[in-house]
Amino acid sequence: MESAVKIVISASRRTDIPAFYMKWFMKQIKNGHFEVVNPYNRHVSIVPATPDKVHTILFWSKNFGPFIKNGFGEKLREMGYNVYFNFTINSKEPLLEPNVPALEERIRQLEYLCRNFDSSSISWRFDPICFYKTKDGKIHDNLNDFNYISSKASRYGIKRCITSFMDDYHKIRKRIAKIPGFVFIDPPIEIKSEIVLKMKDELSDKNISLHTCCEKELLSILPENSGITKSSCIPNDLLMKLFGGSLSLNKDSGQRIKNGCGCKVSADIGSYSLHPCYHNCLFCYANPASSTNHA
Repeated sequence: MESAVKIVISASRRTDIPAFYMKWFMKQIKNGHFEVVNPYNRHVSIVPATPDKVHTILFWSKNFGPFIKNGFGEKLREMGYNVYFNFTINSKEPLLEPNVPALEERIRQLEYLCRNFDSSSISWRFDPICFYKTKDGKIHDNLNDFNYISSKASRYGIKRCITSFMDDYHKIRKRIAKIPGFVFIDPPIEIKSEIVLKMKDELSDKNISLHTCCEKELLSILPENSGITKSSCIPNDLLMKLFGGSLSLNKDSGQRIKNGCGCKVSADIGSYSLHPCYHNCLFCYANPASSTNHA
């Protein structure tokens, strides 16, 4: 008997499946399940992947080019899956994100997804906001293209923008130690508040709402009427509104709830070790790849 409550497959917080691993992903879809290894306790779990068990496949990516070129979204939709997209489009900063496509190419991908899958099924992530100092002693940030990207996103019908400030991880400190004179800077919370309020003002005229990801402290000091709310990057309530059906509205206990994560339960099927990401972003908490070969 078919269960009334289906699941959401998250593909994936741990790597960029649409950019690098869609052949593997589609093979597992054909097999009807994913074998997922917990990165902390190495426990192996089986995640069902048939349309009668899966409500929505939610893709996270910085480069939907291969996904679009091979028509994977259309194929999944024809097979009976709902699809939702978390598309990270940040400013052009090659030092921070050396292997992502050119900004204009990412904008074109966004336009395609909005045109072919409905803009209401896409969240634009401008994430993370970074401040950093280089060997010349100057302080930089990656906010340069925010207004330009938001203008394009608004034109294509995007209604949600999700953002956060960079979190410091040991992997990141180890990575940047190889770059002479480079250091990430964590601005005072008052500065962060000014930044997100300015972003909100810029988005308001474009009918785009602003949401923060895991920024509980920052939200606590914002004016009550700021209009900036906690994000749910896995938004099961929205997915039911878009696609119907039934989903759990429980919070994902495996995420940073204490830090303000609003994600609802899902099954993440990526792997840090088996699916290293080739974008090699300086600020990423995942495992970067050391070569350009992938499958």
